[in-house]
Amino acid sequence: MKILYFGDIISKKGIDGLKKYLEKFCGKDDYDFIFANGENLAGGKGINKKTFLEIKSLGVSGVTTGNHVYDKKEIYSQIIEFPEIVRPLNYPVGAPGKGSYIFEKKGLKIALVSLCGRVFMKPLDCPFKKIEEELSKLKGKCNAIIIDIHAEATSEKKALGYFLDGRVSGVLGTHTHTQTNDSQLLPKGTFFISDLGMVGAKDSILGVKKEVIINHFLTGLPFAIEIAEEGLTLVNGVELIIDDLGKVVEYKTINIEL
Repeated sequence: MKILYFGDIISKKGIDGLKKYLEKFCGKDDYDFIFANGENLAGGKGINKKTFLEIKSLGVSGVTTGNHVYDKKEIYSQIIEFPEIVRPLNYPVGAPGKGSYIFEKKGLKIALVSLCGRVFMKPLDCPFKKIEEELSKLKGKCNAIIIDIHAEATSEKKALGYFLDGRVSGVLGTHTHTQTNDSQLLPKGTFFISDLGMVGAKDSILGVKKEVIINHFLTGLPFAIEIAEEGLTLVNGVELIIDDLGKVVEYKTINIEL
């Protein structure tokens, strides 16, 4: 099984960058599945049906999300209509949508699970305990399992990686929009990276106009997100090849400018 997984896609700039990357570097049948974190698709904060269908038309099978998943009110019903939009598993009971989803193609089945961290973030249910419960439900139902841990603290992400080592194919960090230089196979074979990075404007602060963020730090005042749309697009992600036992046998990080 060969998959592509992209970091947080930031609004139209990110969608356009993803399109250019796939057109330039990927043939129609090069990959079995293409995934991404999609919680910033709609104007840089949130996701909706329109933006999800836009990247789905490019070949993306599904997306994981994070703390901004419910920022667009229309997603409350749309996330039920499109279970390929996977919300964090550790949201409390009653939150719309599903925290995991099994994608199937040509007899291959891969489960995506979305989790949110709790360190320096809004408190949710324990991601460690919730994934433990979910793995028992997924057992025997898929060929591979990929976890997106959307979190601030590198320590929390790495701890989850070791906690799941040997039990899932990969633990991929998202949220900080900055690709880390620690991609590796953990001792029992699980692939890990602290953060995939983003698909968005290179000349920006995490995809947002520099002036907006700098002014926020200078004044401490609230700010409205203004997405950076000019210049080069940074495309971050990872390519994984997974064997019949669900183990990653080859991997390559993606870090290019378009």
